[in-house]
Amino acid sequence: MAFTDAVRSGFQKELEGLRAAGIFKTERFIHSAQAADIEVEFPAGAAPKKVVNMCANNYLGLSSHPEVVAAAHAGLDSRGYGMSSVRFICGTQDIHRELEGRMTEFLGTEDTILFPSCMDANAGVFEAILNESDVMISDRLVHASIIDGIRLCKAERDTFKHADMEHLESKLELHAARRLKVVITDGVFSMDGDTPPLDEMSRLCEKRGALLFVDDSHSTGFIGRTGRGTHEKYGVVGKVDIITTTFGKALGGASGGCVSGRRELVEMCRQRARPYLFSNTIAPVVVAGVLRVLDLISKSTERRDKLEKNAAYWRKGLTSAGFVLKEGDTPIVPVMLFNAKLSQDFSRDLFEEGIYAVGFFFPVVPKGAARIRTQISAGHETSHLDKALSAFIKVGKKYEIHR
Repeated sequence: MAFTDAVRSGFQKELEGLRAAGIFKTERFIHSAQAADIEVEFPAGAAPKKVVNMCANNYLGLSSHPEVVAAAHAGLDSRGYGMSSVRFICGTQDIHRELEGRMTEFLGTEDTILFPSCMDANAGVFEAILNESDVMISDRLVHASIIDGIRLCKAERDTFKHADMEHLESKLELHAARRLKVVITDGVFSMDGDTPPLDEMSRLCEKRGALLFVDDSHSTGFIGRTGRGTHEKYGVVGKVDIITTTFGKALGGASGGCVSGRRELVEMCRQRARPYLFSNTIAPVVVAGVLRVLDLISKSTERRDKLEKNAAYWRKGLTSAGFVLKEGDTPIVPVMLFNAKLSQDFSRDLFEEGIYAVGFFFPVVPKGAARIRTQISAGHETSHLDKALSAFIKVGKKYEIHR
């Protein structure tokens, strides 16, 4: 047997090292539907406890919306549980193409292709459209899934300092002779909650003949005047060549993602993107739910407006209490603690106060930049936010980390 006692012991010591360093990740078990109030079992074996959820990607509060659930039931009844195949064999239904068309219209692009997740979209897109003659120039803080996609591609790799347009332009000049240049960024950086200046970035790309790629997973549905995303916020709708995004956050919170953008680039993904070609398509029940979500958010910006109001209220309360926050104007509000173990201890104490918020630390964020990443939802009421703020202040006093 290859997995000998010595091999087992080696892995056990490595895991114990993670525990000793305070960076061992422990999962919590939710015993309810996703919502602002949830029932959580923590630690394992404990009786579930009702807590305020402050760390979900459920930005618009639609994960358990009755109309979305009803649409999912209808989709299950009419189109079945799963496709049991990939898209180009027998895994495409009419509703898949309908969702692609709806996303194209919503995002203001030319075409869209669905993927099992946005991570799969990011894993497949670069290899499908680029080759050894090209270069990928990415912001140094892009999401891990983008980094993985870049690694799978044979094009040259380079980076620019986070949101630094002067540094980006120098890199575009450096790689001027390349066949294709692709500038790669997140729309909202998920750990910090900030957005890059897409208007300036778009102008640079046009000036230097580069394509622009944006992963808008933490933006689609609620950033911008009508929730189209960061390209709407910065006035560059139609100028972003490739957008990847997810249905696993604001757009219902289930699963699935897409690549949306220039028609020819989308078609290249349909022909060559390996996660698309070799993974089962999105389940019909998810497609039906997302279609209903698009109906809801296209009728009114009420949820988006409430989310913006909630986020401003939460940020103001934490700032007034003296916590160190990452600057930003999105529903992602990181409370900086700078110490990995402290972030875990702080999270556990918050849970005791009825607040569910997870600590983030290396390698998810840089060493010395540990934090509690709070995420606000349109499902939160002011009472939820006030309760959470009181808990943060109480726990903060315990550790003497704010005024």
